[in-house]
This record gives sequence, structure tokens and C-alpha cells, in this order.
Amino acid sequence: MSEAKNDKPARKRIDVHAPVFFCSAGLIIFFVIVSLVSLETAGQTFSAMQSWISKNSRWFFIGVVDLFLLFIVWLLFTRFSHIRLGGKDAKPEFSYFSWMSMLFSAGMGIGLLFYSVAEPIMHASNPPFHGVEALTEDAARDAMQLTYFHWGFHAWGIYALVGLSLAYFSFNHKAPLTIRSAFRPLLGDRVDGPIGNSIDILAVVATLFGVATSLGLGVQQVNAGLDYLFGIGESRITQVLLIAGITALATISVVSGLNGGIRRLSELNLSAAALLLLFVLFAGPTLFLLGGYVQNIGSYLQNFLKLSTWTETYQRTNWQEGWTVFYWAWWIAWSPFVGMFIARISRGRTIREFILGVLLAPTLMTFAWLSIFGNAALFEQLYGAGELAGEVNKSIPVALFEMLDAYPLSKVASLLCVVVIITFFVTSSDSGSLVIDIITAGGNTDPPVAQRVFWAVMEGVVAAVLLLGGGLGALQTASITTGLPFAIVLVVMMFSLYKGLSQDPAAPPSYQQLRRKVEKLEQDR
Repeated sequence: MSEAKNDKPARKRIDVHAPVFFCSAGLIIFFVIVSLVSLETAGQTFSAMQSWISKNSRWFFIGVVDLFLLFIVWLLFTRFSHIRLGGKDAKPEFSYFSWMSMLFSAGMGIGLLFYSVAEPIMHASNPPFHGVEALTEDAARDAMQLTYFHWGFHAWGIYALVGLSLAYFSFNHKAPLTIRSAFRPLLGDRVDGPIGNSIDILAVVATLFGVATSLGLGVQQVNAGLDYLFGIGESRITQVLLIAGITALATISVVSGLNGGIRRLSELNLSAAALLLLFVLFAGPTLFLLGGYVQNIGSYLQNFLKLSTWTETYQRTNWQEGWTVFYWAWWIAWSPFVGMFIARISRGRTIREFILGVLLAPTLMTFAWLSIFGNAALFEQLYGAGELAGEVNKSIPVALFEMLDAYPLSKVASLLCVVVIITFFVTSSDSGSLVIDIITAGGNTDPPVAQRVFWAVMEGVVAAVLLLGGGLGALQTASITTGLPFAIVLVVMMFSLYKGLSQDPAAPPSYQQLRRKVEKLEQDR
């Protein structure tokens, strides 16, 4: 009898949000079928969409991401910063060290492995700023500050906005852990109807394409690594087969559960990534890498305002379309995924602790990774054989392996890279499918395993379709296309969060409220 009572709320909760699940699944399946009917047409469509959206929305992406970061930093200095997530008596579940380690793992993934060598080399060999000669020390310095810019505070400002909104409304207002919950101060009970369904559907689609982009990049790099090690060749068919195999591993991880699957794989890939990082640090030009970390941070901070507001208006070039616009859209598409994760681990933190932790800890650790791998690549190009840039411009996925080729035990290190990428692939797919399923299950944090398997498979299928339909360009298009409408959703979320905080009785009174109280007391006297 008691079991029946306990089952009913869970079933009702999922059934209420069945439209989100079926509409999201229907849209994704429709995309897959239409793309597979004509891959050539799909490829041309992806290319045209990327060009049009990037060209016409460049100013919007750059401006709106600046706005998100400004809002988050502004909250640090407001009366809301003392509000504790979960209420005044809530205690943090994790120590500072564990919490910050998990924050880093949330943003550390396939993309960082894919671009940590390739991006600095690409920027140094194709400088976007006038008057800078390619493959010089000035070009290398600019390349690292641009790479920091794309992976720094702006990315984590987006994640902080979504994570704080989800944590605040879930822990302080006891709302379900879904994207729609963050809009209740503005929309009221309308979030329980079609408008709320639309918000969650858009979040699901954005998350799935954001994760699929990472999986597509990862499998290209796995293919390049296996070709480097065993000479298997690089082809779309090989990459699709790799996606099928690695998605099968992700499915096994899903069935194993959170503790048996994701946790153990996360521990494995973070340990392997740390081992790889230390290998490059000590096998490479150690002092150059350590000095570069310090100087790169200084260069990034000195030019922060300039980079944040640069839109190529007077240069009439298209460099940002393939880099900054893609990154901002990609981070926006990833934000429900990363935001929900950091929300779940941040109960008990004050808003000030949350913002400082999310902005600083993972950013500084990401900068360390970028400095070690990026500066190692630039050192090899500038002061070594000088052949790395040519190889990277031919094939971005092979960049990491070409750099390691100059190091001792290069084959062993490259094999370790492949293992790290595969484990990140599996954990990204597994975690992504869990987040999507939580949203489609109306905030149920323990959704059915069968639904998670479905989403894990769909992520692999979409990644494969994008690769067949246009490779890297199609992957970028997927993020940009889904990131644009979800950016508008995040703007509304920002205002909703402000309204919710303004109405919170736990917030210290504002100057106007104090003034009204004083005036009332004077009148009463």
C-alpha cells in the first residue's frame, strides 16, 4: 500500500511532462531522417546556415555574452550575495577542494583536448589582428590571449547564470530541477503550460546538439590518434563506426548507474588527464610553460575589455564567425548541461561563494591546461622543427598527436590521449543524457534508465549525422543554430532571476526599503 502511494507522484510527474519528451524526441528524429535522405543537401544547408547566422548575429552573441558576465559579476556586490542556496541553515555537501575539482571537471572535456594545441597554432599562423606577422613571437602572444578569451570568464559567466538560476529556484523555492522553473517569477503558473514546455524543449534540443558537437569533435580526434598509432586511416565511415562503439560503452555506463558508471569513469579520465598534463609539463620546456602561464594571464587581463567588445566592424573580415561566435554559441548550448551539474553540487553555498568559485576555480585550472599544451605547441613551432603549423592547418584533429611526436615516449603518450578522449566521450554522453532526461521528466533526478539509454543513443546518432553531413563545419553550425534562440531564453532567465532575488525575504533590505521604513517610523511618531 505504501509503495503504491510512493509510486504515484513519480509516475504523475513524468506523465505531466510527456509533451516535452515526445516533442524533443520527435524534433531530433525528424532532423536525423531529413538529413539522411540527402546528405549532400544537408551539408550545403549546414554551410549556408552557419554563414548566415554567424554573419548577422555576431554583434548579438558578443553583446549578450558580455551582458551575462556583467550581471554575474554585479551580483557579487549586491545585497543578494549573502543569500544561501538552500536556505540560511543549509550546509555545503562538499569541501572546497572537492567542489572546485568537480567544477573543473564540468567544463573540462573533449573540446579542451581538441583545441588546446590546435587553437593557439591556428591563431598564430593566421593572426586576426592587422600588422601582426604570422608565426612570430607577437603572433604567439596574441594567440594565447585569444585562446584564454574563448575559454575564460565569458564561458563560465554563462554557466554561472544558468547554474545559479537552477540552484536558487530548486533549493530555495523547492521547484523541480528544470529550466522552466527559473521563469516562474516572470511567467507565474504559465510555466506549467505550453510556454514552459517550449522552454524545456528548446533546452533539450540545445543541450543535445551541444553535446553532439563535442562528441563529433572527440571522435575525429580519436580517429586521428588511432591513425597516428596504427595507420587505420581517417574517414567518415571510420568515425561513424567509432561513434557506434563508444556510444555502446556510454550505454553500458548508463545502465551501471551514477556511482557505478559516471563516477568511476570520471575518476579515471581526470586521473589520466592529470598524468598527461604532468607529462607534457616535465617532458617539455618546463620553465617556458610556467612563465607562459603567468604572462598569458597578464596579457588576457590587460586586453580583456578590448577583446570582449571586438566585433571586426572596421576590419571587414570573417575571422570571428569561425571562432568567437562558434564558441559563444557552443557554451550557450552546453549551459543547461553544465549549469544543472554545478547547481546540483552547490547546495549550501552563498551566492557570493558560488559566483567566485564558478568564475575563478575552473577558469584558472583551464588556463593552466591551455598554457601547458598551447605554449608547448608554440615552443615547438617557434624554436623547434617549425613544422607543426603546417600539419595543424591540414588537419585540426591531428594537432595534439603531432605535438607529442617531438617528445619521448610519444606513442605511449598518444595512446593515453586516445584513452582520455574516449573516457571523456563516454562521460559526456552519459551525463548529457542524464541532464536531458531530468528535463524531459519534469525535474525527476532519478529518471528511468531506458530513457537515458534512448538519449545517449540519439546523441551518438546526431553526432554521426552531422559528421556525414559536413564534418567540422556542420558541428559548428549545430551549436550556432541552437545557441541563438537559447541565448534569448537566457536573457529572459537573467531578468527572472533578478526578480526572484528581489522578492526573497532572506535578502537584506535595499536602500529604498530602509528609507521607507525610516519614513514610516517618523510618521508613526
